Amino acid sequence: MISPYDWQESISQRAQYIENRLRGGSPVVGISINAGTLLHTYRRQVRKVHEVYDRLMFAALGQQADVESLRLTAVDFAHQEGFARSEEDVTIQRVVGFALSNPLRRAHGDITAAPFVMCALFAEMNDAPEDDLFFTLRYDGDFDAGSRYAVVGGTPEAEERMLAELEKAYKPDLTVAKAKALSDKVWRIGADVEGSGEPAPALLQDTRPETGFLDRATTRERKFRLL
Repeated sequence: MISPYDWQESISQRAQYIENRLRGGSPVVGISINAGTLLHTYRRQVRKVHEVYDRLMFAALGQQADVESLRLTAVDFAHQEGFARSEEDVTIQRVVGFALSNPLRRAHGDITAAPFVMCALFAEMNDAPEDDLFFTLRYDGDFDAGSRYAVVGGTPEAEERMLAELEKAYKPDLTVAKAKALSDKVWRIGADVEGSGEPAPALLQDTRPETGFLDRATTRERKFRLL
């Protein structure tokens, strides 16, 4: 029989294991500008930035199988919501709060099952930059909402440095090119896991940048594209 102390100790060990695994992951940067909303990261063979639904996208760091499971759940839920309700009812808040957070929380608390090793950043584009939303979703099901910009990184310290740079340099009237350049600069700050002044070599070896963009001005039905 597992005592409450044993359960708490196991949860603590699981969290430490996941955070050690995430430490070497490629950060994700989200910025909202007048032209639209973008998510920027680096990847190897497999794509990391994905469309979830009209005006919704996400990217994550972590174990690829867990990220793909998260993506499929998000896409399935979003399309079911759009079919059963309306396209306007499909929001990041509902996708993260209803479809994803609770399963992650249950999986993290079940010490007999393998935990999810991932940390995700979701973006929702609306009519203006100040209305856009970012949701960060952690491996234990906790999530936070914000606007203007957001990041997820391998460590809390890296995330703090990334946000500090965005606080200094962010402007909603940035061009797409300048927003992408800023995102890359912030990514490199987050990829400096050890605080040495340079990104970790493993995060640059055999990788290439990937930027997903939700275009606010396009007349196309599909707003999402890769830059």
